[in-house]
Amino acid sequence: MTDLQQPYAGPPAPVLDGHGLRLRAWDPESATDVDAWLRGHLDPEFLRWNTPLRDITDTAGARESLRDKAAAMEAGTGVTFCVTDADDGTVLGQVGLNAVNRVQSSANVGYWVLPEARGRGVAARSLRLSTTWFFAEIGLHRLELGHGVGHEASCRVAERCGFRPEGILRGAMWEAGRRDAWRDVHCHARLATDPDPAALG
Repeated sequence: MTDLQQPYAGPPAPVLDGHGLRLRAWDPESATDVDAWLRGHLDPEFLRWNTPLRDITDTAGARESLRDKAAAMEAGTGVTFCVTDADDGTVLGQVGLNAVNRVQSSANVGYWVLPEARGRGVAARSLRLSTTWFFAEIGLHRLELGHGVGHEASCRVAERCGFRPEGILRGAMWEAGRRDAWRDVHCHARLATDPDPAALG
């Protein structure tokens, strides 16, 4: 387990296998990865529920964003996994954490799935796989997951993966496509001491 007062000191590109998935680091120099990252951020359903800090609208912007994610990984301030099919390596989506608080041993976790990969349980499977690693290898105590109120699909994923609903955060997220208006967020969280949801049936 890593020291909570130090950045994550493991390999720069951990690979996680399980639940029919392979989670690996995104490669900013890969045309396939850059294209998938761009498509994910241009997807209307993604934009309906998320307003990124910086708009990603072209290949150059997508590559720069992935380089920033790699830098955050090296700095120990975030971890972003490319979710792929374990059999053929097809990119399916993203799962990762940010806002890492080493003092409180907590972080925020999030995910998205490409349109063609939806309906296959990719979000739940990748969240379960990554959550186990976040607790065991980074040594976090608490993971928070927030989604816009009304995003029922994300709510179901969170609950299936053991992230208990904790309430509503008022005006905690930007409205879709805006940075001057806010919407409420449904907050979920899971503790390292909570039961494994797989064991609950």
